[in-house]
Amino acid sequence: MGVVTETVVSSATREVVMGPGRPFVVIGERINPTGRKVLAAEMAAGDFERVIADALAQVAAGAHMLDVNAGIPLADEPAILARAIELVQSVTDVPLAIDSSIVAALEAGLAVYRGKALVNSVTGEEERLEAVLPLVRRHGAAVVAISNDESGISEDPDVRFAVARKIVERAADHGIPRADVVVDPLVMPVGAINDAGRQVLHIVRRLRDELQVNTTCGASNISFGLPNRMGINAAFLTMSIGAGLTSAITNPLHAEVMQAVRGADVMMGNDPDCRAWIRSYRDPAGAETGDGATRGRRENRRRRRG
Repeated sequence: MGVVTETVVSSATREVVMGPGRPFVVIGERINPTGRKVLAAEMAAGDFERVIADALAQVAAGAHMLDVNAGIPLADEPAILARAIELVQSVTDVPLAIDSSIVAALEAGLAVYRGKALVNSVTGEEERLEAVLPLVRRHGAAVVAISNDESGISEDPDVRFAVARKIVERAADHGIPRADVVVDPLVMPVGAINDAGRQVLHIVRRLRDELQVNTTCGASNISFGLPNRMGINAAFLTMSIGAGLTSAITNPLHAEVMQAVRGADVMMGNDPDCRAWIRSYRDPAGAETGDGATRGRRENRRRRRG
């Protein structure tokens, strides 16, 4: 098994590193007008107050990065995306993923970005590869590689892996190292495709072991159409982190999701001395040194003597 190379992204003042042995990277998903009519109308009208509020709330909840999307039909997406990025970078120092299907919008976002961005995204389609990869190279960015191409999204995980390999190879042809390619194996709804969870775990392991790349996904896709979506999302993230997933675009405002991520970091040994877990969940009244902790120590001693 090879060693996955670490992926470094940054703002003007802060670095985030993805990789095995590193804490899982949560990329906040909420700055996205898709399915949010009020946010879409506000952004189109030049009102970014909700964007700023969403940015601050996600970072406060534990997001390490933020995804910024301005995909609003019939709007000037390049101008709106660039403005959103400028404003978000003015209120928080976490690195950003610049998210658009329009190359001109990616270009506008990268032009104003301060730091090393994560470009979201490139697919295996020839036209997309030739449009996005030179842009990523020119700006020294990292890029999300989505494992579909002209033939669409395959239900065969080996086909999706082959598309990912192709993108990594083409990126190298453009001078982009595999460390700067973060593969999205594509998460399908498990309520519609019973094997969707197993497919992703299979691909993530292969991406880690064979391509030695870091990985991300839109984690909430797994639970689409099901009740108690946060329960499914939490289980999915925990298992995916165990399989080698190193980041995800998800909602940090959901406590179940953040608890799953932090717990998985503990179990994977990526939270030394459980410091992040303790910092997040320690009883503010000092229960760690109170009666509960004392009782626990007494019970442990009794078990050892027994």
